[in-house]
Amino acid sequence: MVDEKRSRAPGAAEASEGDVSSRPAPMRLTDPDAALRRLVEITAPLTGQRFFETLVESLGRILEVDAAWVTELVPASRHLRALAFWYGGKFIPDFEYNIAGTPCEAVIDQGCLVNFSEGIANLFPADEHLKRFHAVGYLGAPLLGPEGQVLGNLAALDTRPLPEEPRMLAVFQLFAERAAAELLRVRAAESLQDREERLAALVNGAMDAIVELNPELRVVRANPAARDLFGLPSGELVGSSFERFLSEPERERFALLRREIGIAGRRSLWIPGGMVLQDGEGRAFPAEATLSRIEVHGAAHDTLILRNVNDRVEAERRIQELTGEAEYLRGEVWSSNDPNEMLGKSAAMLEVRLQLAQVGPADTTVLILGETGTGKELVAQAVHGSSPRRTKALIKVNCAAIPATLIESEFFGHERGAFTGATARREGRFALADGGSIFLDEIGELPLDLQPKLLRVLQDGEFEPVGGSRTRRVDVRVMAATNRDLEREVAEGRFREDLYYRLNVFPIRVPPLRERQEDIAPLAASFARRFARKLGRPFASLSLDEIGRLRSYGWPGNVRELQNVIERALVVSAGGRLDLDRALPVPGATRPLAPESTASEDRVWTDRELREKERANVLRALEQCRWRVSGKDGAASVLGMKPSTLTSRLKALKIRRPAPGG
Repeated sequence: MVDEKRSRAPGAAEASEGDVSSRPAPMRLTDPDAALRRLVEITAPLTGQRFFETLVESLGRILEVDAAWVTELVPASRHLRALAFWYGGKFIPDFEYNIAGTPCEAVIDQGCLVNFSEGIANLFPADEHLKRFHAVGYLGAPLLGPEGQVLGNLAALDTRPLPEEPRMLAVFQLFAERAAAELLRVRAAESLQDREERLAALVNGAMDAIVELNPELRVVRANPAARDLFGLPSGELVGSSFERFLSEPERERFALLRREIGIAGRRSLWIPGGMVLQDGEGRAFPAEATLSRIEVHGAAHDTLILRNVNDRVEAERRIQELTGEAEYLRGEVWSSNDPNEMLGKSAAMLEVRLQLAQVGPADTTVLILGETGTGKELVAQAVHGSSPRRTKALIKVNCAAIPATLIESEFFGHERGAFTGATARREGRFALADGGSIFLDEIGELPLDLQPKLLRVLQDGEFEPVGGSRTRRVDVRVMAATNRDLEREVAEGRFREDLYYRLNVFPIRVPPLRERQEDIAPLAASFARRFARKLGRPFASLSLDEIGRLRSYGWPGNVRELQNVIERALVVSAGGRLDLDRALPVPGATRPLAPESTASEDRVWTDRELREKERANVLRALEQCRWRVSGKDGAASVLGMKPSTLTSRLKALKIRRPAPGG
């Protein structure tokens, strides 16, 4: 019966209404979780068109309906354009229709799941497609964006009634959420491609020579002006060693310049006196030059801008601006590809999502609180992504990672000659964020003398670059995050009270992993699938024993530690099973945590006792890791914090490595 039904081509249905009523109803799902797992397994490695086609075909076969399709909404014309339309065992290409007078109109306008179990053709007599398909039952759900906006819909149609079966509706809703996530990812990827094409057009059209070098000093990109400058065709210049164009003294000087730009996280520097280069035939020529550093897939690449004329400040500014925007858009695409860190249906995470829905569309300052590794940056991304500023940049600043002497320049920029080494004018992070959002991570580490200047930006939107006399105005939404108790910092004089109250307009507390036990299994499975694809390893679904062991660990490093453990377990795994024995931080770590006594829970610890506990905990981690601080097997990873943060804590706690043999 099912096979015969699947063999019909579009428009070939000729059964009478009497025949339809005599056929069995669609399959009732007895295990929606299994259906969802099957969907994830099938679609996980797919993206774009292949994903949408596989999604609707899987939906049609699981629910045993004649047709299933997924669309995107064209708001201006109120049309739905099919991303994939599956009917009668085959795909119908280029399907687009006006929603007026169709059941899909209710889905789009109401923004919720709609089920017309039978008589659909009579309910919507103006819809010619329903008549042609001999439709009886209809089921549709909207594809919702981060602000709840309708992006399109997922629909199913059958020549038999579609009863309102709760399990079927639940699976259908999950299919719609998965389709919405992929549509958002596709749109972000298209935006990135457009931005990178614009950047490439700008670079290729520049009058100055632009050369990008990989860590081995091989030329990986050169614009037409660079090819003209060196007198070489593109095929000969790209791939060649840049040292070919440097004399021996210039090679040593260039090596020193590359080391200098790596100090204190500098991104660019003007090369005093320019450079003396050699063209393809060995002839020397002088050139003014700027050296910049960017990261590509975690590797440091250097970019040289070589000028045959005086400064082209505007061209350089536009290149840096577009490069920065493209980097941040890459981060948004990665977030769209990997939304799993925000997975979770625990009560604690539902409260966070409710707060995000409330504050996202507003322009309110947000203070994100939570332990290290809980995902505070992801919350900031979600706030920005659901705000009217989402088309502009989200600029991220880690206040703890910038030396105190450079943080003002990093925030507000500087003028040329403002201090030793300031050989060129530089825009600060607030200027780059103008019109968008800025995320100040680890705000509790901000030096006290800089806090009044940050307060001024928050209150008035004004600042002066270092060494400048002209006041700049910006329109920036500020989000800040910390794992510190800022009220205590205020009480002890390390944080300004007025700045605290200006930041604490809308606080969001991100719960630690120990408060969201039910989220551990889906998070671990999501990380495992991602790393399995990355490493090219097989991965079987998590067993009950593995889930139990993961839940019984305390996770002091929270989601970041869970991610590290799962990656480590896959690296050392065999046969698709996670090797938790070697991946979890310490032997016996999976034993259930012993509940503290009531007296312990009620007790208030003194500051000295808390510091002693922290010191003992840090010492245990260091001894376990043989006093190694950074790296995958370092104490920072075990404690779920950054190496720079751990180094600062070692100084504060007066912990020093014992002398050999001591």
